[in-house]
Amino acid sequence: MKEIFSHIRAAVIATLVLAVVCCGLYPLVVYGIGQLAFPHQANGSLIVAKDGVVLGSELLGQNFADAKYFHPRPSAAGNGYDAANSSGSNLGPTSQKLNDALKERIAAYRAENGMKETESVPGDAVTASGSGLDPHISLRNAGLQLPRVARERKLSEAKLSQLIQKYTDEPGLGFIGEPGINVLKLNRALDSIE
Repeated sequence: MKEIFSHIRAAVIATLVLAVVCCGLYPLVVYGIGQLAFPHQANGSLIVAKDGVVLGSELLGQNFADAKYFHPRPSAAGNGYDAANSSGSNLGPTSQKLNDALKERIAAYRAENGMKETESVPGDAVTASGSGLDPHISLRNAGLQLPRVARERKLSEAKLSQLIQKYTDEPGLGFIGEPGINVLKLNRALDSIE
């Protein structure tokens, strides 16, 4: 009987020690390192206006529908770009609902950007990302939107092209994925020009 109680006592002590280490000390150490080494990222990569108002996060897409802005990828997250309901549509390639939505989005994109019916549309302009919150668009997508935004803002396409280059993020580690433009940062920079 003593042997059983000694095993139970050892198990209870081990559980308590591991609970303190894994649920208390380890998270505090990781939090502290994050705050010291990467404070911007550890606090959500927030974009803050000069008056201290939080405009959003570099990591989350936002909807920009006005013609004077670059438009992000479509979102299937909740009621559009809802970080609390981050998800894809879960519609597969044989889904009629997805095919109908893509046809509508392609037609709207072409009309909005003055494209011919035969011109191809970038995939990221008409399909949502897996999370529905991707803040980036492709260089081609931005390039096709450039004339519309330049016209609406009465800016030269060359100046706008330089701004796009400035807000282009390189692939991860220099080779993973493709370059992308953070739409929130780019549109915020556009607003600061005016």
